[in-house]
Amino acid sequence: MGRAKVEELADIPAPRRRRRVSMADVARRSGVSSQTVSRVANGHPGVVEATRRRVLAAMEELGYRPNSAARALKRGEFRTIGVIVFTLSTTGNVRTLEAIANSAATQGYAVTLLPVAAPTKGRVHGAFTRLGELAVDAIIVIMDVHMLDSATVSLPPGVLVAVADSDAGDRYCVVDADQAGGARQAVEHLLGLGHETVWHLAGPEKSFAAGRRVEAWRATLTEAGRPVPPLVRGDWSAESGYRAGLRLAREPGCTAIFAANDHMALGLLRALREHGRAVPEDISVVGFDDIPGAASFSPPLTTVHQDFAEVGRLLVEGVLRQVRTDSAERGTTLVPTHMVIRDSTAPPPTALR
Repeated sequence: MGRAKVEELADIPAPRRRRRVSMADVARRSGVSSQTVSRVANGHPGVVEATRRRVLAAMEELGYRPNSAARALKRGEFRTIGVIVFTLSTTGNVRTLEAIANSAATQGYAVTLLPVAAPTKGRVHGAFTRLGELAVDAIIVIMDVHMLDSATVSLPPGVLVAVADSDAGDRYCVVDADQAGGARQAVEHLLGLGHETVWHLAGPEKSFAAGRRVEAWRATLTEAGRPVPPLVRGDWSAESGYRAGLRLAREPGCTAIFAANDHMALGLLRALREHGRAVPEDISVVGFDDIPGAASFSPPLTTVHQDFAEVGRLLVEGVLRQVRTDSAERGTTLVPTHMVIRDSTAPPPTALR
């Protein structure tokens, strides 16, 4: 580039940064005091409707945006909930997170999400520190493993917390679906159809939800005086359900299977079909979760319905109750589950003859 061209460009003034519209600007435009503008911006009652509309019109015309950071410091709250989640790969966590975001929005709160992969004590504490830097009023922790039961991980003291999927109700505010109750319903449904016993395709060993379902499955069979088959493990994925189905399809005494989630049940159905085991004529299958596509499985899946929306709502309600009272809470709230009967379950083959 030539010298003359450089000098020519140097003479062009740099673009000026647009000044942020202030509350005083809105007050001048609408002909009211800054205090009245503040009341309108914060939704306070006591402002004449005609004045309120005039102020809102001035805000829109000028492009005024309230300084949320300054308002937060003045009020001592940020109207933001931090969410720490250890995995976004499971249906339950994603749907719970969606419910939290929706419920928080109805309360006028935003959500700041912080995923923590392969959680360790350092990473968990780092997540809390990071959320503190991002200015949140409280934290919801969505659990998928026994993190709070581990001696290596604990939540920082003094932090207002609500926890999903844990048995730490003696230390924190915990909200969870009734995992044990749902598993019991699934087993009792199959036994009620006349099956001698029920095989179980369980979730990962470190999962709290999977552990609760295993315990309830085993206890229900034992209380009914039925044999308890060997446990089969999966990892929540349809692929692991398919692999387990290849094994269970060869079990001659297997006429009923309770899968710990719907995705594993989907893989299970494929494996059974490929091995000529008809569902439900030869083997009945029950899932857990009642995901949106469960009614479109082939056959439509009988499953345990979890109310993720209610879990999310109660988590937000619990953590905001702590914020408003400025005191931590302890105890567990269980959200009921219920069976959704579809076409994947029926009496065993011997009962049909």
